[in-house]
Amino acid sequence: MGKMEVIPISNVQSAVSSEEWRTRIHLAACYRLMAAFGMTDLIYNHISARIPGAAEHYLINPYGMLYEEITASSLVKIDVEGATILQPDHGYNVNVAGFYLHAPIHKARPDLQCIIHTHSRAGTAVSGLREGLLPLSQTAMRFHGRIGYHDFEGPAISGAECDRITSDLGPHDILILRNHGLLACGRSIPQAFNAMYWLENACRIQVDMLCCNRPLHPPTAAAIDSTVTCFAGTEITLLNEAETNPTVNEGARGNAGGYGGLEWDALLRKLDRMDPAFRS
Repeated sequence: MGKMEVIPISNVQSAVSSEEWRTRIHLAACYRLMAAFGMTDLIYNHISARIPGAAEHYLINPYGMLYEEITASSLVKIDVEGATILQPDHGYNVNVAGFYLHAPIHKARPDLQCIIHTHSRAGTAVSGLREGLLPLSQTAMRFHGRIGYHDFEGPAISGAECDRITSDLGPHDILILRNHGLLACGRSIPQAFNAMYWLENACRIQVDMLCCNRPLHPPTAAAIDSTVTCFAGTEITLLNEAETNPTVNEGARGNAGGYGGLEWDALLRKLDRMDPAFRS
């Protein structure tokens, strides 16, 4: 278990490695993007990112800041046992659920760098439907057969339940928490954001369709299988290209490629136009 270090927020960059600082910038960007695209719940919920080269340590938001306020320096560094390693002097600590929900997944899934949890309106609505996410749109079909489900047991502040959440996630990158919300993971921060962005949109589309109170046009099984195969194949191609082609953009190459890396640089430019303070 590490020893906690409290330092002035203005000194954080000089106190961490270049790899950690880069991760802090991308994670702060992810928080800002979640706010920009309407996937926040006031100061609640959490996104965590494992620090490269320090598998037991991850970054998470200070409990009390809005997502649109998060900066690279404000993130808190904790370990998978619950100890705070680096605490900026902003006066905010970590939401206990941010530890109980994220730490078991980080421990069980070393292939994942980033975990995003939301209580969005559409995501929570779909989580309460018996059928869960339906393959009613191309956006939803990309996740078909790749989603785990976990039954609601109350707020996720029990170590025993969070172990069951990890078990229900299994080999998937997406988990729908029944009557609760959504969870998306990725081998990189851009990949996790991409998964949550499209998962949220799939839920919004489903709610819109069901609200129309008109007969639905379900796709054929062949169409679903074709869509799943297409998206999976494209993701592998993008990943391989990002890892082997030096001309691929920095966002894709530096963040494990696949879906998410391709558009990440453009999203960072969007944030820079809105407010570049996330980088500080």
